[in-house]
Amino acid sequence: MPVRARRLPSYALFAALLSAAGLPVYIHAPKFYVDEYGVSLAALGAVLFGLRLLDVVQDPLLGGLSERMRRHRGAAVAIGAFVMAAAMLGLFAVPPPILPIAWFGIMLTLVFSGFSFLTICFYAQGVSKADSLPGRGHLALARWRETGALLGVCVASVAPVGLGVVMGAPFAGYATGFAVLALASVLAMSGEWRDAGLPPSTGFATILRDPVARQLLLIALFNAAPVAVTSTLFLFYVEIALEAAGWEGPLLLLFFLSAAGAAPCWGLLAERFGGRRVLLAAMALGIVAFGGALFLGPGDVAVFAVICIASGAVLGADLTLLPAMFATRMARVSPSAAEGFGLWSFVSKFTLAFAAIALLPLLEGAGLRTGDASSPPQATRLLIIFYAGVPCALKLIAIGLLSRMNAIEDISWKQ
Repeated sequence: MPVRARRLPSYALFAALLSAAGLPVYIHAPKFYVDEYGVSLAALGAVLFGLRLLDVVQDPLLGGLSERMRRHRGAAVAIGAFVMAAAMLGLFAVPPPILPIAWFGIMLTLVFSGFSFLTICFYAQGVSKADSLPGRGHLALARWRETGALLGVCVASVAPVGLGVVMGAPFAGYATGFAVLALASVLAMSGEWRDAGLPPSTGFATILRDPVARQLLLIALFNAAPVAVTSTLFLFYVEIALEAAGWEGPLLLLFFLSAAGAAPCWGLLAERFGGRRVLLAAMALGIVAFGGALFLGPGDVAVFAVICIASGAVLGADLTLLPAMFATRMARVSPSAAEGFGLWSFVSKFTLAFAAIALLPLLEGAGLRTGDASSPPQATRLLIIFYAGVPCALKLIAIGLLSRMNAIEDISWKQ
């Protein structure tokens, strides 16, 4: 491995940390607070939506903070990781000392604030790192980074289920393991947070004036929304629509392992055939694969497992190719990249607000119930439509936007 590429495994480990604090929290935390503390779905949806409103202001500001702390980014990252790990312990390992919904909101605010700041720093540092690599630097870094992220999601998604077999407090064990991972990741990346001597920040206006950057951000919005919807509703779909309680962990593992295995393959295909063309093909395959979930019912676990494998493989393309395209564009229009990824982080997380505020209250209003309580047929059918139908419709919008963007072929990778 070339000298400049030897630290790429450290980027994979740090990406695993960030991914463990992203989708798995949306998968596990709402249901954990419903089952353990009896918090209503509507209340959880309102809190999650409020957190995303906070991100409207916070993420761009965190991008500016990351830019101003470029010379001291290592220390800032260590503080951010500590805050995120402590809040994760508070969320899952500490019984709420106040009203559970209030504690849920406070801990998630700290988790997501740390997550946002670290994500912005990490992807911004990746732009300068990729420019120092030989050949297609952004794609090489993306393969390591996104494969590490997907492996992190795999472990984080199933860890509470696996820990539940060996210990009485699986989520406390999960939070403790996350804190250990945070320490290891910060140590592994300790030599990477250096100022690469990039030009000063160009500000948000320069990024938003660039038509290609604007289009990529809009595509990211509609392309991330399906993942937000499915991750928010996955546990409910398996338990209620499939009546397959206990299969959540294995199915999640299948999904994310398929994504992790496919991510490097999508990168290689993009090098040969072009990023836009390959990503469009992957999006279309995603609709075909995932649309089948609309027609499943109780006992269809085997068929859903096949859907998880196919749709997980497509997710590998989404998470690898689009961030690499955006990073390459940032290298041209805003080389420091911190503010650009502040906008990217906001766009990605805004989709989770849509899932929380638009879907959870509607499902509760339709009579959806978890645990031993039964749900009326209309509530179950609405859950299936939200889980499988809404993501396919959103993906169609993303395909339409990307298909009109011919200029993207010119900015796919560093040649």
